[in-house]
Amino acid sequence: MDVADIPGVPAWLPDHLRAQGIEELYPPQAEAVEAGVTEGDSLVASIPTASGKTLIASLAMLASIERGGKALYIVPLRALASEKQADFEEFEQYGLDVGVSTGNYESEGGWLADKDIIVATSEKVDSLVRNDAPWLDDLSCVVADEVHLVDDAERGPTLEVTLAKLRSLNAGLQTVALSATIGNAGELADWLDAGLVDSDWRPIELQKGVHYGDALHLEDGSQSRVAVKNSEDQPAAVVRDTLEDDGSSLVFVNSRRNAEAAARRLTGTTEGFLAGEERDRLSEIAAEIRDVSDTETSEDLADAVEQGAAFHHAGLAREHRSLVEDAFRERLLKVVAATPTLAAGVNTPSRRVVVRDWRRYDGTAGGMQPLSVLEVHQMMGRAGRPGLDPYGEAVLVASSHDELDELFERYVWADPEPVQSKLAAEPALRTHILATVASGFARSRAGLLDFLDGTLYAAQTADPARLETVTDNVITYLERNGFLEREAVDDGEELSATSLGHTVSRLYLDPMSAAEMIDGLRAAQQAGATAGGDAAPESEDAEPAGFQSASDLRDQQAAASDDSLELTALGLYHLVARTPDMYELYLRSGDEEMYTEIAYERENELLGRAPSEYENRFDDWLSALKTARLLEDWASELEEDTITDRYGVGPGDIRGKVDTAQWLLGAAESLVSELDVDVAPAIREARIRAEHGVRSELVDLAGVRGVGRKRARRLYEAGIETPADLREADKSVVLAALRGRRKTAENVLENAGHRDPSMDGVEPSEDISYEGTDGSAAADGGDGTADDQTGLGDFG
Repeated sequence: MDVADIPGVPAWLPDHLRAQGIEELYPPQAEAVEAGVTEGDSLVASIPTASGKTLIASLAMLASIERGGKALYIVPLRALASEKQADFEEFEQYGLDVGVSTGNYESEGGWLADKDIIVATSEKVDSLVRNDAPWLDDLSCVVADEVHLVDDAERGPTLEVTLAKLRSLNAGLQTVALSATIGNAGELADWLDAGLVDSDWRPIELQKGVHYGDALHLEDGSQSRVAVKNSEDQPAAVVRDTLEDDGSSLVFVNSRRNAEAAARRLTGTTEGFLAGEERDRLSEIAAEIRDVSDTETSEDLADAVEQGAAFHHAGLAREHRSLVEDAFRERLLKVVAATPTLAAGVNTPSRRVVVRDWRRYDGTAGGMQPLSVLEVHQMMGRAGRPGLDPYGEAVLVASSHDELDELFERYVWADPEPVQSKLAAEPALRTHILATVASGFARSRAGLLDFLDGTLYAAQTADPARLETVTDNVITYLERNGFLEREAVDDGEELSATSLGHTVSRLYLDPMSAAEMIDGLRAAQQAGATAGGDAAPESEDAEPAGFQSASDLRDQQAAASDDSLELTALGLYHLVARTPDMYELYLRSGDEEMYTEIAYERENELLGRAPSEYENRFDDWLSALKTARLLEDWASELEEDTITDRYGVGPGDIRGKVDTAQWLLGAAESLVSELDVDVAPAIREARIRAEHGVRSELVDLAGVRGVGRKRARRLYEAGIETPADLREADKSVVLAALRGRRKTAENVLENAGHRDPSMDGVEPSEDISYEGTDGSAAADGGDGTADDQTGLGDFG
């Protein structure tokens, strides 16, 4: 189909597409147009990666806007939101306005009302529905990207319920669901009352196969020699063979540690394929990586990048991942070793994909389990992109002839599994039933069941009684915890959210998280808790004390304790860390003994009833304590590399824990107003300390934009203790405290409201000692780019 023949789209679109080199639509895109996607008809497009799903979405949204509507594009990940925003902002030259919203779950997003295209995560859209964003009524088109993720136990129920609510809000809403090939696309189309484009067409050929011995065996029956040299493993041989043909590779492995180890090994392969200009550019990127985070992980990544390889996993800071993805897209990086997170839709094309590990550890199964066909095919779909590669190849790695046959049967020749709803699990329904009642979508048990009847789960289940049983259990739980009320009415029973229930729903909390926090906050109030200061930070070289039996510890505590509860940052961090909304750190070997001792040593700081060490949930309690100690260490200004070493985590893990703690502590601040509990100041301080990674005395100073934890400490030690001090400060003292970096000093003073922030003619005070990051005196006139104000990327 010629682009000039697309009906219903803006008049400028054909010329715009031609300017991008698009004269004709791909066959799946043409099928979508013929199915009415530009005329308001709903559609499920199940087509391979790189076959033009984003253009199908764009056609639907632009045609909808042309008819006077508003479009919403739902993504599963924040990284994808930024990528899609960049894609759609090219339409702003024609008068359209694009907005993106991924955070702040308490906001109704009023500023989005004037946007034509809105990009948001499914969690953000769910929160907008809960907060009754008025512009949702104006939606005429919603696109759900990566819709197969309704099968995901964590994120799937939110996407499923959100789509059901949006369709309930607007009966005429056009729904466009996008996915790579899935096993039951027709079932999803039936659920969404949509047409179906189910195609395996790709613009360039993708061959799947298995490497075994010295041969690459492809699905078409052909073989080619890819010999493994003496010092190589199989992935390295495939990567080298790809580089010899001027291509790049993605290698998927099953753990972070394996990704880092694989990248280190592959530097020996990639280093010899770098041109001089590439080396220079990679050195610059490596320097940017080191600036993001002062940790061993950051240093290891930078070392690999300088040699043309990289690793990619969730333990990296967001900026780390972005730098790696950009360098790989530019073909500066020759190979990236990644965990499957990179397969979740981020645009990272490669000539070849190597799936080295097709099993991973599954705690619920107690051992290594095979990956699903859908997940492996998602990884394979990264291979080959139009305009970049003449072909794509996806390669599994076999260590025996039997495994060669097994991999062909299990993955190469297999169809993806059908997508199954995960909505009927109680943790998912707790959140969504409360939100459904609080936002007025249902006002009775019957109304709830009617609403749930519009979900994928209801369309798939042959046992509606199970959903009724789980719904009844959840209603009872919500009522007993004060989130819902039942009232008898003439025609049955009415459900309504209490004031507390409305607050919990608006805050986007799991009701069980709210119940846990409420219990702890009430315990603090009833015990007459006193606000405590900072705990003394541990020495960076401190070793955990020896283990004592629980009975000995209890005896010591009984003798030493005056039974008073002290409200400290650790106690608040532990309170939010033990909620279902926080992913706790794992207990490693020896951790149980160490954190049991800490639990007894600091039991007067821990809020709520502690479980017995003989209860099943005691390990979870200790895992939460370990997570709380990480947060306390960060808020006590310990160095980031010390924290990553102490807890066995990456900088991205610290960032994730801190982000979640900020959100949950902010929610706790809102909850105390419902509970008439006077602990809000202590919660606020703990939240801000976590946000900036500072001790109590730096809370206000670190909040000045551009200051952050390390600069705040240096300013404080120079006698500048508050934002007011900074506004009136001697500029020579500020310049010295900020290590002679003039631009940084000017920005900080301007943000603080100093009457004259200019550093022209100012010299650093000789009364303040300062050094550069290498131990030498920092040069005057620096622009701040080499300052050691590094933390977790986003931290100021």
